[in-house]
Amino acid sequence: MTTLLWILVMLFTLGALAYLRVSLFTSSIITAIVMALGSVTAVISPLAWILFLAIALPLNISGIRKTLITRPLLKLYRGLMPEMSSTEKEAIEAGTTWWEADLFAGKPNWKKLHNYPQARLTAEEQAFLDGPVEQVCKMLNQHQVSHQLADLPPEIWQYLKDHGFFAMIIKKKYGGLEFSAYAQSRVLQKLAGLSSELASTVGVPNSLGPGELLQHYGTQEQQDYYLPRLAKGLEVPCFALTSPEAGSDAGAIPDFGIVCKGQWQGEETLGMKLTWNKRYITLAPIATVLGLAFKLKDPDKLLGDQEELGITCALIPTDLAGVETGRRHFPLNCMFQNGPTRGKEVFVPLSFIIGGPEMAGQGWRMLVECLSVGRGITLPSNSAGGVKIAAIATGAYARIRRQFKLPIGKLEGIEEPMARIGGNAYLMDAVTSLTTTGIDMGEKPSVISAIVKYHLTDRMQKCVIDAMDIHGGKGVCLGENNYLGRGYQAAPIAITVEGANILTRSMIIYGQGAIRCHPYVLAEMESAFDPDHHKGLNDFDSALFGHIGFSISNFIRSFWLGLTSSHFSSSPYQDKTKRYYQQMNRFSANLALLSDLAMATLGGELKRKERISARLGDLLSQLYLASATLKRYQDEGRQSEDLPLVQWAVEDALYKLQDSLDDLLDNFPMGLGKPLRLVLFPFGRPIKRPSDLLDHKVAKIMQTPCASRDRLGKGQYLTPSQFNPVGIQEQTFKDILACEPLVDKISRASGKRLPFMWLDKLAAEGKALGILSEEEIALLERAEIGRMKSINVDDFDPQELKAQAIKPEAQHQAA
Repeated sequence: MTTLLWILVMLFTLGALAYLRVSLFTSSIITAIVMALGSVTAVISPLAWILFLAIALPLNISGIRKTLITRPLLKLYRGLMPEMSSTEKEAIEAGTTWWEADLFAGKPNWKKLHNYPQARLTAEEQAFLDGPVEQVCKMLNQHQVSHQLADLPPEIWQYLKDHGFFAMIIKKKYGGLEFSAYAQSRVLQKLAGLSSELASTVGVPNSLGPGELLQHYGTQEQQDYYLPRLAKGLEVPCFALTSPEAGSDAGAIPDFGIVCKGQWQGEETLGMKLTWNKRYITLAPIATVLGLAFKLKDPDKLLGDQEELGITCALIPTDLAGVETGRRHFPLNCMFQNGPTRGKEVFVPLSFIIGGPEMAGQGWRMLVECLSVGRGITLPSNSAGGVKIAAIATGAYARIRRQFKLPIGKLEGIEEPMARIGGNAYLMDAVTSLTTTGIDMGEKPSVISAIVKYHLTDRMQKCVIDAMDIHGGKGVCLGENNYLGRGYQAAPIAITVEGANILTRSMIIYGQGAIRCHPYVLAEMESAFDPDHHKGLNDFDSALFGHIGFSISNFIRSFWLGLTSSHFSSSPYQDKTKRYYQQMNRFSANLALLSDLAMATLGGELKRKERISARLGDLLSQLYLASATLKRYQDEGRQSEDLPLVQWAVEDALYKLQDSLDDLLDNFPMGLGKPLRLVLFPFGRPIKRPSDLLDHKVAKIMQTPCASRDRLGKGQYLTPSQFNPVGIQEQTFKDILACEPLVDKISRASGKRLPFMWLDKLAAEGKALGILSEEEIALLERAEIGRMKSINVDDFDPQELKAQAIKPEAQHQAA
């Protein structure tokens, strides 16, 4: 019995040391002390001491450990792991890691998360949102843009240029606004809630484009010339990266330049002949300056010893002979300027390379660094803005529209998709805030930007489909009063661009995250191929044994948190969010454990096992989304009335995480899924999807004027102006709620239950009964006009629906 007790004590001690991640040396000392106590009671035998010392001494004596263990393992590692290519190295080194690394490490520091500064607007940024952004929203008639002009009207183009909309990222010394990433996000959210064309037009020049690249890499001469012109709108930029043969695989672009001598402005100049064929380029049809990515070759070695210099970025004026722009693509009826550009042997001087000739071949790193920032702002912000406005509009519509003598929002079948829209609106706004906070802190979060691009565009598409289902014919029939149809059409565009979502999920998120976020893997890879073999051995030794301890710790943490359902793990708060933090502790440990096991069993093959990588990436992604939600709740003062939104968002994220984890275990390599399931889920799946009651609470918030609903739609364009059907409906929503007690009053006075329709007639009846004031009569009459505008759909003369007259020759051919 005594021996069994000491065995249990030893197991508990070792487990506790691993759980707490105590260092190897300290763990050895503590283990020795426990064994010494056992020796006093004669439980620990000399043989046990011999075994302990045989293990502990080689592990703790550096020279012995490196000779007997590390050196052979390093040789084996080099044989198994291929050296990273230059493009892989540049992609990995380009970005930074931030909060996602804590989530990946199996032991999140929640205090660290909540100590990040709250995203805030400066007075200047708020004034821009309240002034120019509000004004341009008032000016826009979305139906005119999408159906009549196939473009923004000239006065809006000019307004955008005059008020610096294309210069949000440009520094003030060049005439730009120099806004924070958070402010850019807020601007784009507000614009996207009204028009995808407007948001795309503003977003792209402030994302991956000449302005961003010039500020980071341009020569002083390039900056002094182009940046003031871009800030004033004298230049319209675009950036040409995607080719027909290279979309998501941007590194494979076939477009090329040849270093050579040629004539430039009457003089022989060292330059390059460029040949390209690009597509999907936003603003290309109207751009005056083209940012161009191509592979530069130097066959005559005019610049040095290398013939293949690599991907290079240059600025090309579009008025040069041989530059082709002007034609447009037609992306799903969304009329933002987007089209192809081509050029064949266009000669330009080397000074056109962004950063000058010394930056030849450095374009891939430039692109990856800038993309990691822009991809974290533009599409996620546009998606969040679209869903926020959908939540407000759908809540109002569901309260105005009645079927079966009830507002449709009170029907349980409607509450389910409404909750998805409302919960996602809260989550997506939280995610954009946390992500832009990181960017404003100086991070270039390549992994996070991939997470938010994929998941927010994906959730946006699903929410728009839910909103369309609720609106029915109101969403289907296009026209001035339809605020959903064009967004529904545009949703697949966001899914496709800036790295297609399928690729982003299956290759990028975890492909970069496994190396960048893991505390030891990158160090192991770098040390293994370090040309300084002595330094490489020392660094590999440190990383390897750190990695081993890390893996043991995550196994113990996963086992204990699964056995106890994480009830004893730490949480920064003891309120209703406590269990979320505890469950996320558990899943973070699971992610870290499964990552190590996947890398150990698959090695270099892991990158080709895309579905394994995708599910591991899902775990990291959903942890990040849930973290952002909890951070928002904290930043906004832990408003208890917002709790249903918080609970829905976190529970949905964790349930999706659990689904991916379940699928991962079902398909884990080498048959390890079943034993791992016993460790991770000893009592079955712990997370339930959001309940019907929670759906009801979220749907109720969306249909009730309150502070929570205001926060849900914060910053969106809700002014009831002429061309803003959502703003008009929002006013009608408030009027309808004010009319409900008046209809009850008229019903009681008339002695019959009156239907909630024809409110103008009810106003007349109430007036005849002498029970309504003039203000109440006016309210009912105004509400009826708004109600009919809200539930009716547009109709047209057949001639209005013709895009253009048929050409005579086309008529002849048709006949």
